[in-house]
Amino acid sequence: MPKKIAVLSGDGIGPEIVAEALKVLNFLNSDMSLGLSFETALVGGAAYDAFGTPLPQTTLNLCKNADAVLLGAVGGPKWEPLAHAIRPERGLLGIRSELNLFSNLRPAILYPQLVHASTLKPEVVSGLDIMIVRELTGGIYFGQPRGIHVAESGEKVGINTKIYSESEIRRIAHSAFKIAQKRHKKLCSVDKANVLEVTELWRNVMTDVGREYPDVQLSHMYVDNAAMQLVRAPKQFDVIVTTNLFGDILSDIAAMLTGSIGMLPSASLDVNGKGMYEPIHGSAPDIAGQGIANPLATILSAAMMLRYTFNLAEAAQRIEQAVDTALDTHVRTADIYSEGMTKVSTSEMGDAILNAL
Repeated sequence: MPKKIAVLSGDGIGPEIVAEALKVLNFLNSDMSLGLSFETALVGGAAYDAFGTPLPQTTLNLCKNADAVLLGAVGGPKWEPLAHAIRPERGLLGIRSELNLFSNLRPAILYPQLVHASTLKPEVVSGLDIMIVRELTGGIYFGQPRGIHVAESGEKVGINTKIYSESEIRRIAHSAFKIAQKRHKKLCSVDKANVLEVTELWRNVMTDVGREYPDVQLSHMYVDNAAMQLVRAPKQFDVIVTTNLFGDILSDIAAMLTGSIGMLPSASLDVNGKGMYEPIHGSAPDIAGQGIANPLATILSAAMMLRYTFNLAEAAQRIEQAVDTALDTHVRTADIYSEGMTKVSTSEMGDAILNAL
């Protein structure tokens, strides 16, 4: 059966890194007869410039009709003066919400070749392999009421609402427990139950769902302690499950343990495994157009797409092995470069993956 992929390059370095992922996918599509087809559309700032909205209906329709979405990145200083409702990031949030992509998987894996690229000691991070499961369609990013209002006193007041229903928590809990079952059967739920009632409910529901997974060891940790522990002793974690806001922050901390945020992919899935796949880094407008961005996170996101949405494990593994092989040849983009390595451009790194394939 054909497998339709919506390709949304987005803003900043998005077009550059997505182009390299497409090179890899097109090669495998031909080499392994995968049956992939691609259709492009605008999203984010590029869509706003063209259509006056960060998520045109044509783009949303394409995403709904596709089997998977491959995304670059959105946003940049150019669009920061816009009202919140039409900023580039609202396009990304809109896709997540409209497609009900509630389960965000963010692996933090340290390749042995990049141990010294991490700012932490090798003995602390060597062998790191963490999966962060972030709830993606609820919490403070979507809660109402929100906005900046003028109080009766005349003072401006900013309001955001962190809200979770029991069903939302239960849904992400099942997703995280099932992932833990496929790994080392350890799940740490991160909250702030000592201060926030919404995460007190989160902890209670996680504990309740945990009774259905007696083979998984469930633990709980406050988010401030979890942030510290990720830097102090990150290998104590296997799978972490947490709220939208906390997951956003903790996954970036975990990213830097691996040496570069440019190495880390992500998947955002619905209940049926349809997903949007994107690197966890931003649009990096400061280096856009210079050909120096690291495409590996996007290429590895494409591998996750093949594995989680299309069940093409062999093709996904070929990409992951090719990344490993390319790193063995000492090619490095600027973000992971160290003395004695060969510094390469975005497209040259993509070519290195093709050569390894």
